[in-house]
Amino acid sequence: MEKEYTLESPDKSIAVRFSLAADQGATYAITRNGAPVLQDSKLGVRMEDADLTRGLALESVSKVESVKDDYEILTAKRRKNSYRANKRTFHLKNAQGQQMDVIFQVSDDGVAFRYFFPGQSGEKKKINQEFTSFKFPESAKGWLQPMSDAKTGWESTNPSYEEYYLKGIPVGTPSPIKAGWVFPALFQNGENWALITESAPDGSYCGSRLAQNAPGGEYQLAFPQEAEKMPNGVVNPESELPWYTPWRIIAVGSLKTIAESTLGTDLAKPAINLDQSFIKPGKSAWSWALLKDDSTVYDVQKRFIDYAARMNWAYTLIDADWDKKIGYAKVKELADYAKAKNVGLLLWYNSAGAWNTAPYTPRDKMLIHESRMQEFARLRDMGIKGVKIDFFGGDGQSVMQYYNDILKDAAENKLLVNFHGCTLPRGWQRTYPNLMTMESIKGFEFITFEQQNADEEAAHATVIPFARNVFDPMDFTPVNLDQIPRITRKTTKGFELALSVLFVSGIQHYVEIPQGMAKQPAYVQGFLKEVPAVWEDSKFIDGYPGKQVVMARQANGKWYVAGINGENTAKSMVLDLSFLKGKKGSFITDSNEASGMQQKAVEIAANGKTTVDLKPNGGFVMVF
Repeated sequence: MEKEYTLESPDKSIAVRFSLAADQGATYAITRNGAPVLQDSKLGVRMEDADLTRGLALESVSKVESVKDDYEILTAKRRKNSYRANKRTFHLKNAQGQQMDVIFQVSDDGVAFRYFFPGQSGEKKKINQEFTSFKFPESAKGWLQPMSDAKTGWESTNPSYEEYYLKGIPVGTPSPIKAGWVFPALFQNGENWALITESAPDGSYCGSRLAQNAPGGEYQLAFPQEAEKMPNGVVNPESELPWYTPWRIIAVGSLKTIAESTLGTDLAKPAINLDQSFIKPGKSAWSWALLKDDSTVYDVQKRFIDYAARMNWAYTLIDADWDKKIGYAKVKELADYAKAKNVGLLLWYNSAGAWNTAPYTPRDKMLIHESRMQEFARLRDMGIKGVKIDFFGGDGQSVMQYYNDILKDAAENKLLVNFHGCTLPRGWQRTYPNLMTMESIKGFEFITFEQQNADEEAAHATVIPFARNVFDPMDFTPVNLDQIPRITRKTTKGFELALSVLFVSGIQHYVEIPQGMAKQPAYVQGFLKEVPAVWEDSKFIDGYPGKQVVMARQANGKWYVAGINGENTAKSMVLDLSFLKGKKGSFITDSNEASGMQQKAVEIAANGKTTVDLKPNGGFVMVF
């Protein structure tokens, strides 16, 4: 056998080198156009009864195969996707004859690999540690979100992926929190950017993260903390053989490549077989964000249904404690009223269980299959369209199984799902098309809690399109155009309006309330009535995480271009919109007028260039 093997992307720009190290451990390295993206990084796992990290022999190597996959998805930045990659499998075994395959797939936008343990086993195999690492050159920088420690935070509800990103930090900087760093994790070294994540674990694996310490720029994959499990459930992965692990994904390329990549769904499991006629992404009215708990009453919710109908939005979300403050019978009345106005109702649930002390209800209905099916059937009979389920218990294997079980049971009852206080989707939205969105972000609700979060919003929002929201839908709950009780908003109205295009979510819950919306110019209201819920295509136009971002998205025969300034200084940006040259459109941005907004006509010059002036923390939208 040879000492090392190479696998290239179809366009030959990305190459993976696989080899065995001095201790006979498996390693890999990645280059793009000859420049290092990842230096020699580790592969392998340690099971309770097998060490597959060193002393390995390479039994055989498959030929290079080409992989093709085409699929459609409604909850992402591009509806129709095609994945093309080159695949190679390395068959390894240790001195005891225990086997492990490493399967690599390399596409023009990155690298994916996973482990496969062949054979048949009656008893479960248990992985104590996965040795996978990602070693960056020490000149690289990272945009990384710390992972919160289990059982910290309000009512012990962490981890929920609700920390701020540290921006442009030197690689190897330890996480300020012991639990490490969340996926996806963004890195830059010279011309090359890399975004690391994984594909959705089913019930046979835990969700992973990067460890707290990365000496020399080598990030180790880490498993969840001991408390991140269901009662009597497991944290670390265990399964009978044969057994595939989730894909480890490294999107590689320019910042444009990263922002446009769909690797996170390309490598997810294809959709479960279900009647998809009930799956309707849309926009939703929601009272809780600005009006909080006291708004969960019959009269207010009726007004919000009227508001959704006026705005041409598909849904209204009724939040926590609806079962006590409104009751099932009256919610059924609201559902009937909403249906007559072509609006669907969504209802909140507490995932409950021993892992959190959050007092909100309904509680305990989601815990087991029987009670879930009973509740879901009841909702379906009431005409409810979907559920928002909150306060999950971490990333252990048993919790991952819980998410999968809920999604399957909801699909069977034709219910849409939104998870809050939760993990990262990791491509579940492809496998379960009824999964509309997940929170897993420090979203708008935090802005309503503390001024410090409002101060941070602009910079925070410019990292998200390059990290959290690249592959997975996100329920940030954007667009505040008027006031926030007790808080001074630091972003402009143009900035807030742009988030309706920049942030991708199967159901987009808008935080603005009827009174605030009524104050906005007719053209702003008109824009929010028409902004699409499903995107056909997306293009990166300009940006840099933490500073600014401009994206273009296409749907319903129109292109929407939206941009935000994440810094508190005015900017002038020259945008290359060559694909729109000669086109006329409308342009909404900030102004000094009383409304704070202005609308004007715009025409893209023959050279495709157009200049946009952005106010500090400002933004704009264009429609062609």
